[in-house]
Amino acid sequence: MEPDFYGDMEAAGRILQQIKGMRDKLSRYEALKETWEDLKTLVELAIEEDDEGVLEEIKQGYNQLQKDLEAMKLETLLSGKYDKNSAIMTLHAGAGGTEAQDWCEMLFRMYTHWAERRGYKTETLDYLAGEEAGIKSVTFSIEGLNAYGYTKSEKGVHRLVRISPFDSAARRHTSFASVEVMPEIDESVHVEINAEDLRIDTYRSSGAGGQHINKTESAIRITHIPTGVVVTCQNERSQHKNRETAMKMLTSKLIEIAEREQKEKIEDLKGVQMEIGWGSQIRSYVFHPYSMVKDHRTNFEIGNVGAVMDGDLDGFVNAYLIAKSKGEI
Repeated sequence: MEPDFYGDMEAAGRILQQIKGMRDKLSRYEALKETWEDLKTLVELAIEEDDEGVLEEIKQGYNQLQKDLEAMKLETLLSGKYDKNSAIMTLHAGAGGTEAQDWCEMLFRMYTHWAERRGYKTETLDYLAGEEAGIKSVTFSIEGLNAYGYTKSEKGVHRLVRISPFDSAARRHTSFASVEVMPEIDESVHVEINAEDLRIDTYRSSGAGGQHINKTESAIRITHIPTGVVVTCQNERSQHKNRETAMKMLTSKLIEIAEREQKEKIEDLKGVQMEIGWGSQIRSYVFHPYSMVKDHRTNFEIGNVGAVMDGDLDGFVNAYLIAKSKGEI
C-alpha cells in the first residue's frame, strides 16, 4: 500500500496542535500558581510590617485570580468532540414582523459584543434584512478557541418582553427568535457529500454594505436534498468564495446532525428543533414591567438586562456548562 503523505502530514499537524494546546494550558496553570504565590507573599509582608496600604492591591489581585481560576475550571467542562472549535451561529426572527425582526437584530448585537469581550473574531456570512427594521435572519461565525463549546449553550428559542418602540399605543409585546449553533469544521474532518444530492442556486446579495451587493449573482444557496438542510452565504465578492464557505457550513451542519443520537428524525435533520414561540423558550429577557433575564433550564438570572444585551453572557454560559456536567440538563 502506498504511503499517504498528505494524510500523514494532516495527522502530524493535528498532533502538533494538540501539543500546543496542552502547553498553553500548562503555561496558564503555572502563571496562576505564580500569581497565587506572589499574593501570598504580599499578604505575609503586609502582616509582618502592619501595612494596610497594600490591602486594595491584594483585593484586586485576589479577585482577578479567582476570575481566571474559574475560567480555567470551566474549560475542563468543555469535553465535547468539537468544543474547542470556532462556531457558526444562525438567528431567525419568529412570527411578529418588525417587532420580532428587531429582537433578532438585538440578539445579533448581543452575541457580537460577547465575542468581542472574549477576544473572538466575528464575520457575517449571510444577512437577510427586515422590511422596515431589524433582521429576518443572519448567519455569522465566531472564530477562536472554545467558541463552540461556549456558544452551544445558546441553542434554542429566546423570548423578549418589552414596551414596543414600534407601537404608537406603547403596549407591551412578546417576541421570539431562534438561535442555531454548530461547530466550524476544519479541513482535517472529511464528510462524503455526493454532488447529485445538492441543489445549488445563485442570487443577488442583499446584505448591508459592500459595493458588490445587488450588482452580481454572487450569493450562493445550497440545499442538501436528502436532509432538507439549506445553507446560504453572500458575504464574499466572488461566487467561488461564497460557494466554498457555504460548503464548509453544510459540512458542519451534516456532522452536527450525525452526532445526534436520533439522526433519523426529520425534525432533527432539518435543524431547528422547536417551534419559535410560546412554551419552547430557553431564556426570557424582560424589559417591562420589571428588568430580568432568566434561563429556564438552569434558573440562572440577572436583573441588569442592559448589561446582558451588551454581551454579559458568561454567567448563563457557565451555569449551563456546570448543570450539563452534573447531568441536570
